Amino acid sequence: MTRVVLGAAVALAVGGSGVYIATANAAETVVPGRLQAEAFSAQSGAQTENTGDQDGGKNVGWLANGDWLRYDNVTVGSTVTARIASDNSAGGSIELRLGSPTGTLLTAIPVTRTGGWQTWVTKSATVKAPTGRQNLVAVMKSAQKSDFVNVNWFTLGGTATTPATPPATAPTTAPPATTPPATTPPATTAGWVVMDQAKWKAQLAEFNAMKPKAITGNPVRVAEFNASCKVSHARADDPIVLPGLPGGSHMHSFLGNNATDAFTTTDTLLKNTGSSCKPDEDHSAYWIPSLYENGQKVEPHGVTVYYGSRLPDPTKTVPLPQGFRMVVGDAKRQVATPKGANGQFWCAGAGGEIGRSTDGNWPVCAKTAELTFHLTFPDCWDGIHLDSPDHKSHTGPADSSGQCSGKFPVAIPSIAFVIGYPTSGSPAGFKLSSGMASSMHGDVFAAWEDAPLGHRVKDCLVQKAKCDTFGNH
Repeated sequence: MTRVVLGAAVALAVGGSGVYIATANAAETVVPGRLQAEAFSAQSGAQTENTGDQDGGKNVGWLANGDWLRYDNVTVGSTVTARIASDNSAGGSIELRLGSPTGTLLTAIPVTRTGGWQTWVTKSATVKAPTGRQNLVAVMKSAQKSDFVNVNWFTLGGTATTPATPPATAPTTAPPATTPPATTPPATTAGWVVMDQAKWKAQLAEFNAMKPKAITGNPVRVAEFNASCKVSHARADDPIVLPGLPGGSHMHSFLGNNATDAFTTTDTLLKNTGSSCKPDEDHSAYWIPSLYENGQKVEPHGVTVYYGSRLPDPTKTVPLPQGFRMVVGDAKRQVATPKGANGQFWCAGAGGEIGRSTDGNWPVCAKTAELTFHLTFPDCWDGIHLDSPDHKSHTGPADSSGQCSGKFPVAIPSIAFVIGYPTSGSPAGFKLSSGMASSMHGDVFAAWEDAPLGHRVKDCLVQKAKCDTFGNH
């Protein structure tokens, strides 16, 4: 099976960081000191897939030069064994470093072609590592840019390497009647963030007790309200994909909470009241890759963050829980976007698009129009997790009947970014900090005050009435 076909067959979701999540086809073998490759605490460029290796479970694949995997609170010991596969003749190595992708080099495991992406071999290296628990980073190194290695597991010499504090499993009691019951059990592997059910029940109880504001006049019957935002600051940080790693990401343009950085948490968002978005009750953080024209950063003059519903029946929509995180788009996707391609930049305003950039990937707008992009997030949620390893697998689309069901039974506001840039473009085109136009993506880290968000969902979405930034019909 070709690599492209295999990826299409097993991938269920694609994250902004390029992570693929697939259903395991067997239980992984339990071995002392064994560290499954997909149990990373953070990553860049990783994608997981069902493995054909005899040990079962999943492997991490599509790894290219510069990609990395971080494992927190592990004891390294004196030897490291890696289970790897490769169908790339260029080969390379896996560098093991302490703390960060540029930290102290412990050793390098050579990678050569094994005869197939699911043809596995075991390679070992000796290590001189500090005693005690460390943060270990596996950095991919190759002379060429394309994928060169899959990794199924590492076995660290000396002792077991299970992270010290795995996520707690949330209670599985049924949610209130106004919320569809969650059918997805809590996941406790790395990257899944299980919601505090007591806090969620309290938030829902407050929401359920709210009386909707009477609709007067004749408002547009579209389920919608919004936050009106400007760029607050730019940093090479990503507190969802790369938490705790300042400068570890490509450059992002941040909207909303003006204290957002690599160390941002739900608590820091709620405590900081400064924001570049209105209303003031929205302390959330939103971000997108920075755009460059002729080497100069072009920030949006404004971004409207719409909270709406695309469901035929929005009456069961509930607010987002505190600390909810998600990503749409794929920073790793680097493909051509000719005119007519899905998910492309477009021209808003009189005259619209009048041409294409020399490389064909960007529109050239009339002088009376401007470069624009529209990002849309999913409508449905699993009701259990605030985040997932690919920052997508806890959310999903409505079913064929337009309802939230199955793995994603809870209807949430469908968020959309409408981004306007103060430029018409030129044949030279643009560049995103993440690369080509196809790599456009967006992140949401939700931190609204409960009551203002609840009233907007009740008054505007549940009642299917178009509201403004301040929640008025």
